[in-house]
Amino acid sequence: MTFFDLKQKEVINCKDCKRIGCVADVDFDSCTGQLLGLIVPAPVHLFSIIGKNLKYYIRFCDVVRIGPDIILVDVCLENSIMREE
Repeated sequence: MTFFDLKQKEVINCKDCKRIGCVADVDFDSCTGQLLGLIVPAPVHLFSIIGKNLKYYIRFCDVVRIGPDIILVDVCLENSIMREE
């Protein structure tokens, strides 16, 4: 599987069965080449503050299954928020 294939997949949370978004980037250990996590931008809401970029960092150990078109994760989203200004 390539990074391009991974970016095409939607990420679904098993805890609440809601769509988180699509994979934007990955985090990996450059020494071992091991995949550490997925970075998924938070959905933009109509009433969100302009310029507020929220991203979710989902550890690879929280990935339940990678299917042909979706990635299932089991994660608490409040604990996985990355804030970028």
